[in-house]
Amino acid sequence: MSATSSTRLGADRYFETDQLHATAAVTVSVHELSTVDRAKVGGVLRTPAGAHTVVWIMHPRQDVTHHALVPLLLAAGFAVFTQGSRSPNNDLALVHEQTLLDVAAGQVFLREQSFANVVMLGHSGGGTLTAFYCSQAALPPADRLTSTPSGRPVPLADAEMPLPDGVTFLAPHPGQGALLQRVIDPSVVDEFDGMSIDPQLDPFDTRNGFAEPGTSSSYSAEFIERYRAAQVARVHRIDQRAREYLDEAQAANKAFQATADPSDRRRALSPRLIVVHRTDADLRNVDLSIDANQRPYGSLFGRRPDLTNYGLVGFGRISTAEAWLSTWSATTTNADFLRCARGVTVPSLLVEFTGDQASFPADIEAMSRALGGDDVTVLAVEGTHFGGPLRAGGVPGAVSAAEKMRQWLESRFAEAS
Repeated sequence: MSATSSTRLGADRYFETDQLHATAAVTVSVHELSTVDRAKVGGVLRTPAGAHTVVWIMHPRQDVTHHALVPLLLAAGFAVFTQGSRSPNNDLALVHEQTLLDVAAGQVFLREQSFANVVMLGHSGGGTLTAFYCSQAALPPADRLTSTPSGRPVPLADAEMPLPDGVTFLAPHPGQGALLQRVIDPSVVDEFDGMSIDPQLDPFDTRNGFAEPGTSSSYSAEFIERYRAAQVARVHRIDQRAREYLDEAQAANKAFQATADPSDRRRALSPRLIVVHRTDADLRNVDLSIDANQRPYGSLFGRRPDLTNYGLVGFGRISTAEAWLSTWSATTTNADFLRCARGVTVPSLLVEFTGDQASFPADIEAMSRALGGDDVTVLAVEGTHFGGPLRAGGVPGAVSAAEKMRQWLESRFAEAS
């Protein structure tokens, strides 16, 4: 690792995969899928000769076409389908209930192919998406969710939602909303001023326990408790603003229905966007003693959270009110791993990265207990959240995870070998 790459902001989120080669005998095809609500999503199917099992990979908002495990799984003889959602690389309008319809389209497509087994792989936020899908797919159609948290109807009851033959969770975090709640900076006192601050809650103030950047901080139990309570309170304040925006839009829409005045309809359609300042402030990223593991200092977004917290990066920075309530609010989201996990009853593999900066030991323990199936395997491999190595020259976590996954898949689905 060069000195430049180790010190610049945002370093080391991704790692080189030049050394990861797949078998040459792979057929690649690109597919456009239609959802039950007439959206279009795409996916890439890579099939080694003789593959009987396909691994589906998807994230609610990231492009996983070149996910690090793709060449590794192909080399092991498994087909891989990397699917996109209707909200690629975009937090703005990500509504998880609609994304389940995207997942369903992919699962139907794979069932129409000649594979003996379909296995879902959820990495990071894809883990909660996978658990959410499985929990809804396992229900009778009439018992599935009928609307988003904002009240928008969602036709899950009309969707064909095949259950997978197995699921694998790789470094799953507890869900976008639960994750945001613990990375959001509660010292923001004015939601319209990204520099506003309450010094008594500032995580990067030495008076509160922050140490020289790069050196593990040490926060008191009292500060941690007060900080986390303030994080919850800030999320609730944003919830209230989201509800107000939705009420305004609904009032304008009702006015339009009564008057047919286009100006009312314009007011109903005009988006009131929620901008959330400073969302790279999880105390665990700078105090390595909290829920300790082998993680390096820093967050998913860089080695200096005290700086990146004020930048453009971070979770849930801009969204509609509807997307906030569905995805980013821990209060209202349905996409919560622990609540969905009891509905995951198919054979499950949960792989922890020992140096994860977003999914911590306490998370893995709680998730493993929450999964509802009788066949649950929990393993740990060295690596960081995105599958990189823990140290320069070390084995990438993705390589170790792929080997564990190969062993698990072959033990559950013998015909895949």
